[in-house]
Amino acid sequence: MRKTNSDRNFGYGKQMAWAGKQALRANFGDGRYNTVGSHAERFRHFATWCKEQKQIRDAAEITREDVEAFCRSLAEQVDAEDIKVSYAINLISSVNVTLNAMRGDDKLRVKPSSEVGSRNRTRRDPPAGLRQHDVRQCADRLREQGQARIAATIEVARAFGLRRREASMLNARAALGQAHKRGAINITAGTKGGRGHRVDRWVPVTPYTMNVLRRAADAQGKARNLIEPELSLKQWFSRLRHAWSSVRNDCGLKKIHDLRAAYACARYRELTGHAAPVVAGRRIADRHADNQARQTITVELGHGRVDVVASYIGGSK
Repeated sequence: MRKTNSDRNFGYGKQMAWAGKQALRANFGDGRYNTVGSHAERFRHFATWCKEQKQIRDAAEITREDVEAFCRSLAEQVDAEDIKVSYAINLISSVNVTLNAMRGDDKLRVKPSSEVGSRNRTRRDPPAGLRQHDVRQCADRLREQGQARIAATIEVARAFGLRRREASMLNARAALGQAHKRGAINITAGTKGGRGHRVDRWVPVTPYTMNVLRRAADAQGKARNLIEPELSLKQWFSRLRHAWSSVRNDCGLKKIHDLRAAYACARYRELTGHAAPVVAGRRIADRHADNQARQTITVELGHGRVDVVASYIGGSK
Protein backbone atom coordinates (compact mmCIF):
# COMPACT_ATOMS: atom_id res chain seq x y z
CA MET A 1 0.00 0.00 0.00
CA ARG A 2 1.40 3.36 -0.98
CA LYS A 3 1.23 6.26 1.46
CA THR A 4 -1.05 9.16 0.68
CA ASN A 5 -0.07 12.73 0.04
CA SER A 6 -1.27 13.67 3.53
CA ASP A 7 1.34 14.14 6.25
CA ARG A 8 -1.14 13.10 8.93
CA ASN A 9 -0.84 9.66 10.57
CA PHE A 10 2.63 9.07 9.16
CA GLY A 11 1.31 9.48 5.63
CA TYR A 12 -1.22 6.65 5.80
CA GLY A 13 -4.34 8.85 5.70
CA LYS A 14 -6.26 11.62 7.42
CA GLN A 15 -8.47 9.37 9.58
CA MET A 16 -6.48 7.58 12.28
CA ALA A 17 -8.50 4.35 12.26
CA TRP A 18 -8.38 4.07 8.47
CA ALA A 19 -4.68 4.97 8.43
CA GLY A 20 -3.97 2.27 11.00
CA LYS A 21 -5.58 -0.34 8.78
CA GLN A 22 -3.51 0.79 5.78
CA ALA A 23 -0.34 0.58 7.85
CA LEU A 24 -1.26 -2.94 8.95
CA ARG A 25 -1.85 -3.97 5.34
CA ALA A 26 1.52 -2.56 4.36
CA ASN A 27 3.21 -4.31 7.28
CA PHE A 28 1.60 -7.76 6.95
CA GLY A 29 1.25 -7.88 3.18
CA ASP A 30 -1.26 -10.03 1.30
CA GLY A 31 -2.86 -13.13 2.74
CA ARG A 32 -3.27 -11.99 6.35
CA TYR A 33 -6.77 -10.56 6.04
CA ASN A 34 -8.10 -11.93 9.33
CA THR A 35 -5.09 -10.68 11.28
CA VAL A 36 -5.26 -7.24 9.71
CA GLY A 37 -9.02 -7.07 10.19
CA SER A 38 -8.87 -8.03 13.88
CA HIS A 39 -6.12 -5.57 14.74
CA ALA A 40 -7.78 -2.80 12.70
CA GLU A 41 -11.13 -3.27 14.42
CA ARG A 42 -9.56 -3.15 17.90
CA PHE A 43 -7.34 -0.20 16.98
CA ARG A 44 -10.49 1.67 15.95
CA HIS A 45 -11.51 1.76 19.63
CA PHE A 46 -8.21 3.40 20.50
CA ALA A 47 -8.53 5.92 17.66
CA THR A 48 -12.02 6.87 18.87
CA TRP A 49 -10.74 7.22 22.45
CA CYS A 50 -7.88 9.48 21.26
CA LYS A 51 -10.33 11.72 19.42
CA GLU A 52 -12.90 11.93 22.23
CA GLN A 53 -10.66 12.01 25.29
CA LYS A 54 -7.47 13.65 24.04
CA GLN A 55 -8.63 15.50 20.91
CA ILE A 56 -5.87 13.70 19.01
CA ARG A 57 -6.51 12.90 15.36
CA ASP A 58 -2.93 12.34 14.23
CA ALA A 59 -1.08 9.25 15.43
CA ALA A 60 2.17 11.21 15.21
CA GLU A 61 0.99 13.24 18.23
CA ILE A 62 0.41 10.19 20.45
CA THR A 63 2.77 9.87 23.41
CA ARG A 64 3.46 7.04 25.82
CA GLU A 65 1.43 8.93 28.41
CA ASP A 66 -1.56 8.81 26.06
CA VAL A 67 -1.24 5.06 25.57
CA GLU A 68 -0.92 4.52 29.32
CA ALA A 69 -4.00 6.68 29.93
CA PHE A 70 -5.95 4.49 27.48
CA CYS A 71 -4.74 1.42 29.37
CA ARG A 72 -5.93 2.92 32.67
CA SER A 73 -9.36 3.49 31.18
CA LEU A 74 -9.46 -0.18 30.18
CA ALA A 75 -8.30 -1.25 33.64
CA GLU A 76 -11.19 0.68 35.16
CA GLN A 77 -13.61 -1.10 32.84
CA VAL A 78 -12.10 -4.46 33.81
CA ASP A 79 -12.47 -3.62 37.51
CA ALA A 80 -16.07 -2.60 36.90
CA GLU A 81 -16.57 -5.91 35.04
CA ASP A 82 -17.75 -4.05 31.95
CA ILE A 83 -15.18 -5.89 29.82
CA LYS A 84 -13.12 -9.03 30.27
CA VAL A 85 -9.43 -8.79 31.02
CA SER A 86 -8.70 -10.92 27.94
CA TYR A 87 -10.48 -8.39 25.73
CA ALA A 88 -8.60 -5.48 27.33
CA ILE A 89 -5.32 -7.28 26.70
CA ASN A 90 -6.28 -7.84 23.06
CA LEU A 91 -7.13 -4.15 22.64
CA ILE A 92 -3.75 -3.09 24.02
CA SER A 93 -1.92 -5.67 21.91
CA SER A 94 -3.57 -4.30 18.77
CA VAL A 95 -2.56 -0.76 19.75
CA ASN A 96 1.02 -2.00 20.10
CA VAL A 97 0.97 -3.77 16.73
CA THR A 98 -0.72 -0.95 14.83
CA LEU A 99 1.39 1.86 16.25
CA ASN A 100 4.47 -0.19 15.46
CA ALA A 101 3.30 -0.56 11.86
CA MET A 102 2.59 3.17 11.57
CA ARG A 103 5.70 4.45 13.35
CA GLY A 104 8.20 1.78 12.38
CA ASP A 105 9.39 1.39 15.99
CA ASP A 106 8.34 0.03 19.41
CA LYS A 107 8.87 3.19 21.44
CA LEU A 108 5.24 3.36 22.57
CA ARG A 109 4.80 -0.35 23.27
CA VAL A 110 3.35 -1.26 26.67
CA LYS A 111 2.98 -4.65 28.35
CA PRO A 112 -0.75 -5.53 28.30
CA SER A 113 -0.79 -7.85 31.33
CA SER A 114 1.00 -5.25 33.45
CA GLU A 115 -1.47 -2.54 32.49
CA VAL A 116 -4.78 -4.33 33.08
CA GLY A 117 -3.77 -7.07 35.50
CA SER A 118 -5.78 -10.20 36.14
CA ARG A 119 -9.40 -10.54 37.28
CA ASN A 120 -8.56 -13.73 39.18
CA ARG A 121 -6.28 -12.07 41.70
CA THR A 122 -6.87 -12.53 45.43
CA ARG A 123 -7.92 -9.38 47.26
CA ARG A 124 -5.37 -8.28 49.86
CA ASP A 125 -6.98 -5.13 51.26
CA PRO A 126 -10.45 -4.75 52.80
CA PRO A 127 -12.83 -2.89 50.48
CA ALA A 128 -14.17 0.56 51.27
CA GLY A 129 -17.88 0.71 51.97
CA LEU A 130 -18.10 -2.10 54.51
CA ARG A 131 -20.29 0.14 56.66
CA GLN A 132 -23.67 0.81 55.08
CA HIS A 133 -23.78 4.07 57.04
CA ASP A 134 -20.88 5.49 55.01
CA VAL A 135 -22.62 4.68 51.74
CA ARG A 136 -25.91 6.18 52.98
CA GLN A 137 -24.06 9.34 54.03
CA CYS A 138 -22.53 9.66 50.57
CA ALA A 139 -25.89 9.00 48.92
CA ASP A 140 -27.53 11.69 51.04
CA ARG A 141 -24.94 14.19 49.85
CA LEU A 142 -25.74 13.29 46.26
CA ARG A 143 -29.46 13.79 46.93
CA GLU A 144 -28.71 17.23 48.36
CA GLN A 145 -27.08 18.01 45.01
CA GLY A 146 -30.20 16.93 43.14
CA GLN A 147 -28.68 13.60 42.08
CA ALA A 148 -31.37 11.27 43.44
CA ARG A 149 -30.99 8.64 40.71
CA ILE A 150 -27.22 8.50 41.12
CA ALA A 151 -27.63 8.26 44.90
CA ALA A 152 -30.04 5.36 44.44
CA THR A 153 -27.68 3.62 42.01
CA ILE A 154 -24.84 3.81 44.54
CA GLU A 155 -27.02 2.49 47.35
CA VAL A 156 -28.41 -0.49 45.43
CA ALA A 157 -24.91 -1.37 44.18
CA ARG A 158 -23.78 -1.74 47.79
CA ALA A 159 -27.03 -3.22 49.10
CA PHE A 160 -27.16 -6.08 46.59
CA GLY A 161 -23.58 -6.42 45.32
CA LEU A 162 -24.39 -5.18 41.83
CA ARG A 163 -22.14 -4.16 39.00
CA ARG A 164 -22.40 -0.56 37.84
CA ARG A 165 -24.48 -1.55 34.81
CA GLU A 166 -26.76 -3.82 36.85
CA ALA A 167 -27.41 -1.15 39.47
CA SER A 168 -28.14 1.44 36.78
CA MET A 169 -30.56 -0.81 34.91
CA LEU A 170 -32.38 -2.13 37.97
CA ASN A 171 -36.15 -1.66 37.82
CA ALA A 172 -36.47 -0.66 41.47
CA ARG A 173 -40.29 -0.62 41.41
CA ALA A 174 -40.45 -4.20 40.11
CA ALA A 175 -37.71 -5.26 42.52
CA LEU A 176 -39.66 -3.77 45.42
CA GLY A 177 -42.63 -5.94 44.47
CA GLN A 178 -40.40 -9.03 44.37
CA ALA A 179 -38.93 -8.13 47.74
CA HIS A 180 -42.38 -7.98 49.36
CA LYS A 181 -43.42 -11.32 47.86
CA ARG A 182 -40.18 -13.31 47.96
CA GLY A 183 -37.88 -11.58 50.42
CA ALA A 184 -35.35 -11.39 47.58
CA ILE A 185 -34.90 -9.70 44.20
CA ASN A 186 -33.94 -11.34 40.91
CA ILE A 187 -31.15 -9.57 39.03
CA THR A 188 -31.80 -9.84 35.28
CA ALA A 189 -31.05 -6.49 33.61
CA GLY A 190 -27.53 -5.45 32.65
CA THR A 191 -25.96 -8.73 33.69
CA LYS A 192 -22.64 -9.82 32.26
CA GLY A 193 -23.03 -11.86 29.10
CA GLY A 194 -26.82 -11.69 29.41
CA ARG A 195 -26.81 -14.39 32.11
CA GLY A 196 -29.73 -12.76 33.89
CA HIS A 197 -32.18 -13.89 31.21
CA ARG A 198 -31.02 -17.52 31.44
CA VAL A 199 -30.25 -18.06 35.14
CA ASP A 200 -32.14 -16.86 38.19
CA ARG A 201 -30.02 -14.75 40.49
CA TRP A 202 -31.98 -14.08 43.65
CA VAL A 203 -30.33 -11.76 46.16
CA PRO A 204 -31.86 -11.62 49.69
CA VAL A 205 -33.45 -8.49 51.12
CA THR A 206 -33.06 -7.20 54.67
CA PRO A 207 -35.06 -4.45 56.43
CA TYR A 208 -32.23 -2.02 55.62
CA THR A 209 -32.01 -2.94 51.94
CA MET A 210 -35.80 -2.83 51.68
CA ASN A 211 -35.55 0.86 52.57
CA VAL A 212 -32.83 1.23 49.92
CA LEU A 213 -35.26 -0.18 47.36
CA ARG A 214 -38.00 2.21 48.47
CA ARG A 215 -35.70 5.20 48.01
CA ALA A 216 -34.62 3.87 44.62
CA ALA A 217 -38.23 3.34 43.51
CA ASP A 218 -39.04 6.92 44.51
CA ALA A 219 -36.06 8.22 42.50
CA GLN A 220 -36.98 6.08 39.50
CA GLY A 221 -40.57 7.29 39.33
CA LYS A 222 -42.41 5.97 36.28
CA ALA A 223 -39.23 5.17 34.34
CA ARG A 224 -38.08 1.59 33.69
CA ASN A 225 -34.79 1.91 35.54
CA LEU A 226 -32.51 4.37 37.32
CA ILE A 227 -30.86 5.81 34.20
CA GLU A 228 -31.83 9.37 33.36
CA PRO A 229 -34.29 8.95 30.43
CA GLU A 230 -32.63 11.62 28.28
CA LEU A 231 -29.15 10.07 28.55
CA SER A 232 -27.51 7.24 26.66
CA LEU A 233 -25.86 4.54 28.73
CA LYS A 234 -22.44 6.00 27.94
CA GLN A 235 -23.55 9.49 28.97
CA TRP A 236 -25.12 8.11 32.13
CA PHE A 237 -21.93 6.31 33.13
CA SER A 238 -19.97 9.51 32.57
CA ARG A 239 -22.34 11.48 34.79
CA LEU A 240 -22.34 8.72 37.40
CA ARG A 241 -18.55 8.60 37.50
CA HIS A 242 -18.21 12.37 37.79
CA ALA A 243 -20.82 12.73 40.54
CA TRP A 244 -19.41 9.81 42.51
CA SER A 245 -15.85 11.15 42.28
CA SER A 246 -16.99 14.49 43.68
CA VAL A 247 -18.26 13.04 46.99
CA ARG A 248 -16.71 9.63 47.64
CA ASN A 249 -13.43 10.74 49.22
CA ASP A 250 -15.15 12.74 51.94
CA CYS A 251 -17.06 9.61 52.94
CA GLY A 252 -13.98 7.36 52.91
CA LEU A 253 -15.14 5.50 49.82
CA LYS A 254 -13.36 4.58 46.59
CA LYS A 255 -14.44 2.96 43.32
CA ILE A 256 -18.05 1.93 42.81
CA HIS A 257 -16.83 -1.61 42.20
CA ASP A 258 -15.47 -1.68 45.76
CA LEU A 259 -19.08 -1.56 46.97
CA ARG A 260 -19.62 -4.95 45.31
CA ALA A 261 -16.69 -6.37 47.27
CA ALA A 262 -18.05 -4.76 50.44
CA TYR A 263 -21.35 -6.57 49.88
CA ALA A 264 -19.50 -9.86 49.44
CA CYS A 265 -17.57 -9.37 52.68
CA ALA A 266 -20.70 -8.43 54.61
CA ARG A 267 -22.58 -11.39 53.17
CA TYR A 268 -19.72 -13.71 54.14
CA ARG A 269 -20.08 -12.58 57.76
CA GLU A 270 -23.84 -13.20 57.63
CA LEU A 271 -23.34 -16.70 56.26
CA THR A 272 -20.43 -17.84 58.43
CA GLY A 273 -20.59 -15.66 61.53
CA HIS A 274 -16.99 -14.60 60.92
CA ALA A 275 -15.25 -11.74 59.15
CA ALA A 276 -14.17 -12.36 55.57
CA PRO A 277 -10.53 -13.45 55.20
CA VAL A 278 -9.52 -10.12 53.63
CA VAL A 279 -10.98 -8.27 56.63
CA ALA A 280 -9.70 -10.62 59.34
CA GLY A 281 -6.32 -11.14 57.71
CA ARG A 282 -6.91 -14.89 57.43
CA ARG A 283 -9.69 -17.45 57.18
CA ILE A 284 -11.41 -17.90 60.57
CA ALA A 285 -14.50 -19.84 59.52
CA ASP A 286 -14.07 -23.59 59.18
CA ARG A 287 -13.41 -24.83 55.67
CA HIS A 288 -16.89 -26.25 55.12
CA ALA A 289 -18.63 -23.00 56.13
CA ASP A 290 -16.13 -21.03 54.05
CA ASN A 291 -16.79 -23.17 50.97
CA GLN A 292 -20.57 -22.93 51.39
CA ALA A 293 -20.41 -19.17 51.76
CA ARG A 294 -18.26 -18.85 48.64
CA GLN A 295 -20.74 -20.93 46.66
CA THR A 296 -23.64 -18.73 47.76
CA ILE A 297 -21.80 -15.47 47.12
CA THR A 298 -20.72 -16.70 43.68
CA VAL A 299 -24.37 -17.12 42.68
CA GLU A 300 -25.48 -13.82 44.23
CA LEU A 301 -22.73 -11.89 42.45
CA GLY A 302 -23.60 -13.51 39.13
CA HIS A 303 -20.33 -15.34 38.55
CA GLY A 304 -19.87 -18.74 36.98
CA ARG A 305 -16.79 -19.82 38.94
CA VAL A 306 -16.35 -19.88 42.69
CA ASP A 307 -12.62 -19.06 42.53
CA VAL A 308 -13.44 -15.53 41.32
CA VAL A 309 -14.89 -14.72 44.76
CA ALA A 310 -11.35 -14.54 46.18
CA SER A 311 -11.00 -11.21 44.38
CA TYR A 312 -13.79 -9.90 46.63
CA ILE A 313 -13.33 -11.57 50.03
CA GLY A 314 -9.76 -12.89 50.02
CA GLY A 315 -8.29 -16.39 49.85
CA SER A 316 -9.48 -19.50 51.66
CA LYS A 317 -6.20 -20.55 53.26
